[in-house]
Amino acid sequence: MAVQYSIGLFVTCLVDLYRPSVAFSSIKLLESAGCTVSVPPSQTCCGQPAFNSGDNKSSQAIAKATIDAFESFDYVVAPSGSCAGMLKEHYPELFEEGSSWHSRAVAMASKVYELTAFLVDVLQLPNASQTNADSSPAKSNFNKTVTYHDSCAGLRELGIKEQPRSLLANATQSTLTEMEDTDVCCGFGGTFCVKYPEISGRMVTDKAALATQTGADVLLGGDMGCLMNIAGRLSRAGSDIEVRHIAEVLADDLATPAIGKV
Repeated sequence: MAVQYSIGLFVTCLVDLYRPSVAFSSIKLLESAGCTVSVPPSQTCCGQPAFNSGDNKSSQAIAKATIDAFESFDYVVAPSGSCAGMLKEHYPELFEEGSSWHSRAVAMASKVYELTAFLVDVLQLPNASQTNADSSPAKSNFNKTVTYHDSCAGLRELGIKEQPRSLLANATQSTLTEMEDTDVCCGFGGTFCVKYPEISGRMVTDKAALATQTGADVLLGGDMGCLMNIAGRLSRAGSDIEVRHIAEVLADDLATPAIGKV
């Protein structure tokens, strides 16, 4: 198998602490496409909680450490639109224009991608010219009815909308049933759910109800914060809907119980 790119996988805090299977699925997909994948052990949080709280000093320190760890790779890939958005859109904002750190932040930002966007926009998968096992991400036998939640950061900062749907349609046997207001926030919003718990609770209740109305077996998404929030509400409502990260489905790694079903 020809090696295409060296990838630094930004695992994310929530994946590392709560759902390591997402990282392993991401690695499987990237390696199946011919990439070499490394996971820098020095990586930490992307710094978004501090950034959203106005703590730019801490955010800068985290950004510098992240840039040091990842700037040597051809691409930086994260199974999260939220974290990828922080690295790509907000790291350059943290440093004064003309400074060496600003230049380094801009250079790294140019090669940061969310996972599904990287698979589709960079590797151009699925692609009619890449149909053999040595040049395609793993084909999945997953054949359930799904609905998809578009996370705010991925959709609005990075334009991630069609990429996951294209992969589901071409690399799985699933049937997609779109929910109403699929692009409306689930109420997680990082520190938002802590600052405004009552508003957050109402938003996730509405999201869970819309997901249930689709009759889907599984709700998928690309951000663990959203998925954990929605899974928690569905569980409290007694719903049988499974909640999974799209990487697990694309990689056919379904041995781990659905989020909130352990």
